[in-house]
Amino acid sequence: MALRNLILWVTPPAKDWATDARLLRWLTFLWMFIGLAVLFSASYPSADAEFGDGLYYFKRQLIWVALGLIGFNLVVRSPLRYILGIAHWVLILLLGFILVTLIPGVGTTVNGATRWLSLGPVPLQPSELIKPFLVLQSARVFGQWEQLSIRVRLLWLGIFAAVLVGILLQPNLSTAALCGMTLWLIALAAGLPFSYLGGTALGGILLATISISIKEYQRRRVMSFLNPWADPMQDGYQLIQSLLAVGSGGTWGAGFGLSQQKLFYLPIQYTDFIFAVFAEEFGFAGSVLLLMLLMTYATLSVIVAIKARNAIYRLVAIGAMILIVGQSLLNIGVATGVLPTTGLPFPFFSYGGSSMIASLLSAGLLIRVARESSEAEVVSLQSRRRRKLRS
Repeated sequence: MALRNLILWVTPPAKDWATDARLLRWLTFLWMFIGLAVLFSASYPSADAEFGDGLYYFKRQLIWVALGLIGFNLVVRSPLRYILGIAHWVLILLLGFILVTLIPGVGTTVNGATRWLSLGPVPLQPSELIKPFLVLQSARVFGQWEQLSIRVRLLWLGIFAAVLVGILLQPNLSTAALCGMTLWLIALAAGLPFSYLGGTALGGILLATISISIKEYQRRRVMSFLNPWADPMQDGYQLIQSLLAVGSGGTWGAGFGLSQQKLFYLPIQYTDFIFAVFAEEFGFAGSVLLLMLLMTYATLSVIVAIKARNAIYRLVAIGAMILIVGQSLLNIGVATGVLPTTGLPFPFFSYGGSSMIASLLSAGLLIRVARESSEAEVVSLQSRRRRKLRS
């Protein structure tokens, strides 16, 4: 494998790829470049005030993009069966990292949540990195559910549950909910019995309700979502400032770089609420175009899933689409007050290395499924003899 194929956005010649794979590749890069531009605008005032360098966050995001594109190109170039073959080991390793964050004094705490591990100066968020591997392993398990023994089924259901509980204990309700919904939707697409799905859904709702009841800050978030104006300077402040940013954009927006809410009014404007800055600067028209980009990406993903050669590959495409497009819609819902405030980043937009790497790996999986779906099916000689005998 040539070294040049692992760096930046250099990928193998795509002229022989299927149209779906080529379109998804360029849409991914377009999405990422738009996100970098928006991050530059959203993070500049805070970076300048905190570090004396307005490009502080932007330059670090470029480093994460370069690392993520290495993983992206590896996934795009590697046969999916090999990636599926190692997914369970990576999943278990990252589950171990998630559990390590729960050990007092080991994990890094930010804003009351211990979700990061610091490897020297590099912070990693295992709950973000585990997402694409959760998709791979759940697709592998649910895609061949009928062929698995009861013991193996229970083993992997227990591991999936441990992942969700570990993330929930960090605490990180939003990521745990996203991972749980992703697992549930993959199982639904795999055709698992509705009795299993219904019981799992009720269990997930019950677990979320218990978490909200126990954790005061989660309960306050729900209450502020229902009526942010009841406490406009505390619990409702974040949502109110986000709504002001979105509303200030009008039809055509204030213009790139001219957001007023990012000037220390809107908290964490370069991560969870970056869409509010985008909406203020590009207005309703820009927001509609962004939603059209998401819908185009989702449509191509569904087409790729339909064309997939087998059930496992189909489920991988569906899971990757949920992680990329579904998480984006959830983030937009939070910024516009449709959903309670959560800590879910906007894929390819929000600042954060683990999120960028996970998003690029998910996009790479989707493109890899599209590539393999367009290739001719290899039939063994023994299978050909059987077909001749039947005819």
